Amino acid sequence: MSLAACLARIDEVNSQDPKQERDKNGNSLPSCLLYGQRMSTALAMFKPDASEVLQIAVRAQHIQRWHIARSEYPMDRPGYLRWRQELAKHHAELCGEIMASCGYGEQDIEQAKVILRKQQLKKNPDSQCLEDVACLVFLEYYFADFAKSHSEEKIISIVQKTWRKMSEPGQAAALQLPLAEQELFIVQKALAS
Repeated sequence: MSLAACLARIDEVNSQDPKQERDKNGNSLPSCLLYGQRMSTALAMFKPDASEVLQIAVRAQHIQRWHIARSEYPMDRPGYLRWRQELAKHHAELCGEIMASCGYGEQDIEQAKVILRKQQLKKNPDSQCLEDVACLVFLEYYFADFAKSHSEEKIISIVQKTWRKMSEPGQAAALQLPLAEQELFIVQKALAS
């Protein structure tokens, strides 16, 4: 059983993502690979004592995300939610296969699947931690670009929904993120509404 081998295998799968994205140094990397690395970095800052299972689930949050295209589902809210559910199942199953190949037992694998399907949010500390870390990564790395292509009203609504999904420690960590002035203004406006 090797955490390093498991994370490397997840990275290997995510390295196949055809979509490229630039990291902070301007290097072009597969999008899911970069996302997984950002998730792990955020987890290490947010919960440095995270279990191996949680570390694996966090790294696998978007494993092979490109495999199920958003365009395969109706472009409405129910379609979006179905797409997200199918992705969560896919991430959980693929992560479980990788964990099994790295020697993890059924109990650990099932725990990772529960986390990746975000079951028992607010009740399961590991599922909640994954949600908090995903929200922190969104706010730090993806929020600014996302905000550029949507109305302020929609962005405020999304920040409010994101905030409700987070735990109090997650919210506190979000307020410490190095957001640009415009993004910080929108977050403050969303929280004041």
